[in-house]
Formats: sequence, C-alpha cells, structure tokens
Amino acid sequence: MFDLSFGVMMAIFGAALAVILAGTGSIIGIGYPGRAAAGVLAEDPSKFGSLFLLVVLPGTQGFYGFLAAFLLIGRIGDITVASQGIQLFFAALPIAFTGLFSGIHQGKVCAAGVNLVAKKPKESIRGVIFAALVETYAVLGLVITFFLLNSIQM
Repeated sequence: MFDLSFGVMMAIFGAALAVILAGTGSIIGIGYPGRAAAGVLAEDPSKFGSLFLLVVLPGTQGFYGFLAAFLLIGRIGDITVASQGIQLFFAALPIAFTGLFSGIHQGKVCAAGVNLVAKKPKESIRGVIFAALVETYAVLGLVITFFLLNSIQM
C-alpha cells in the first residue's frame, strides 16, 4: 500500500513532532514564570534562588521530547516496511502532546508559585510540589512513548 520511503518519512515526522510540540510547551511554559519572576526580582533580587526552580521546571518537557525523538531516530534504520514507520510516528504522539500541554500548564502553575514566593519566600517548595503534579503527565507521556517504541516489531 505504501512504499518504504513513506514509512521512513512518517517516522521522521513523528520524531520532529515530539521535539517541536514538547519543546513548544516548554518554551511557552518557561515564559509564564520567567516574566513573573523578573517582576519579583526587580523588587527583591535575593529571591533568585527560590524562584529559579519554578522558572526552569517547565523546560523538562522539551527534554522529554528530545529523548523520545532520539530513541525514535535510532529505530529509523531498522524500518523494513512502511507500516513500521507509521507505528513509530504514532508512538511519538503521547510525548508530543503531553509535552505540549503539560509544559504550558506547568508554566502557569509555576507562575502562581512565583507569586507565592513573592509574598511568602519560605513557601517555594509548595509551589514546586504543585508544579510537579503537572509534570507527572509529561512523564507518563514519555513512558507510554517508550513502551510503544519497544513494542514495535522490527
């Protein structure tokens, strides 16, 4: 039905989506607490240490997408029929979409955590805990992508 090059193209597209969508989630997600933290630091630069983790935490989704793409690219050379490439494409989707949406929403939670630190600096870990709850779903997306990649018969 499809030739081998179509399967390879689909696998490459899946790897690209994993990086692009999860990375986009991180880019947008880091922007929310980054802007909020800049305002807090303008008033009190000593809070940098308390704010740093809240600002960088949404960046992990981009790394998860990169890791998934790296694993997927390692399988492209093993494709012998187009359907394997299509399967690789679909295996990339869980981290692509969970990375996108969790990165954005984790950024919003982290921005709220920055506001918490602005008023109560000793409570920063509570903001991190709330943000980690959102992170769970990106991790689950990566785990499912990993399981799907390993279930494809090459």
